[in-house]
Amino acid sequence: MSTEGTGFVDTSRLTRMSAGRRVADFLMRWETMLFVIFILVCVANSILSPYFRDPKNLLETTFNFMEKAIMAMPMMFVILLGDIDISVSGIISLSSLFMGMASLAGVDTPTLVLIGLGVGLMCGLFNGLLITQLDIPSIAVTIGSSSLFRGIANAVLGDKAYTKFPESFAYFGQGYIGNSPLPFEVVAFAVTAIIAGVILNMTTYGRHTYAIGNNKVAARFSGVPVKRVRLLAFAANGLAAGIAAVLLTSRIGSMRPNIASGWDLDVITTVVLGGIAITGGKGNIVGVLISIFLLGFLKFGMGVLNISGKVMNIITGVLLIVAILLPKFTDSIRMSIRAGAAKASAKARKTA
Repeated sequence: MSTEGTGFVDTSRLTRMSAGRRVADFLMRWETMLFVIFILVCVANSILSPYFRDPKNLLETTFNFMEKAIMAMPMMFVILLGDIDISVSGIISLSSLFMGMASLAGVDTPTLVLIGLGVGLMCGLFNGLLITQLDIPSIAVTIGSSSLFRGIANAVLGDKAYTKFPESFAYFGQGYIGNSPLPFEVVAFAVTAIIAGVILNMTTYGRHTYAIGNNKVAARFSGVPVKRVRLLAFAANGLAAGIAAVLLTSRIGSMRPNIASGWDLDVITTVVLGGIAITGGKGNIVGVLISIFLLGFLKFGMGVLNISGKVMNIITGVLLIVAILLPKFTDSIRMSIRAGAAKASAKARKTA
């Protein structure tokens, strides 16, 4: 029965329109599309190679990207703040250098771990203090510090390497939890992700991070301790790089000056592909988690198919460009859908 001219609004029709808009918004979310891409990658790899379907192989391949995954967690905060840190690979190099020197001097495993974490934390604080206290753009500071950290490693080692580490040190990068097939690195990442998720979504620090990323000036005038929040983010980024240095050095059992070369771009790509806006203030941890496993399993699948590293780099670059451009496209579509729904709702009320 028509409601036209009766003075009543067809609420069921409005409810259907509202539900349809919510479904459209959900489908247009970057995280949803990223998850669909992840499923497609897994299905395609499973069809192309039976090795991909083996759960043990999937767990084994996490050794290749868990260090980067751990670094992606604090990098998410740095980029949400509207900053950038391209010195993390240099921090790994310097942390690994000091661990190698200490190991050569006969230092035990627990002390080696503390040295790796401590050097990473100090490097992160060094970056953060220069950026916040001298008000220098983060990209300028971290370009310089990256060259400084890796330059020190090159100056000390040259073309040599440290290969003497305690046998027990290998557990962090090669070990498993008990008798299970679960690598220690996966557990370390899970703990890091849980901590990052809680801080981002359930603490004042997380709210301050979004506020600063959206508008630093407005956040400062609202009483947000902008300098302290940014300093803590860079310190955490350095600490995560120290953790990655421990895991990576333990996994490969050696330290060379070119260790983790190029990892800065890989970590930033993971975060931006996960939906964290490169301009700051937008995104969440769910997208970053999907992005980590999407890139990890994508590279594993391409490796199984003997696709060259150069092609992998091209595909990673394309994904990064898509990650930057596609959200703007989907936002415009979402706005068009909402505008159309608003017009339809207004028309329904007018004819009631």
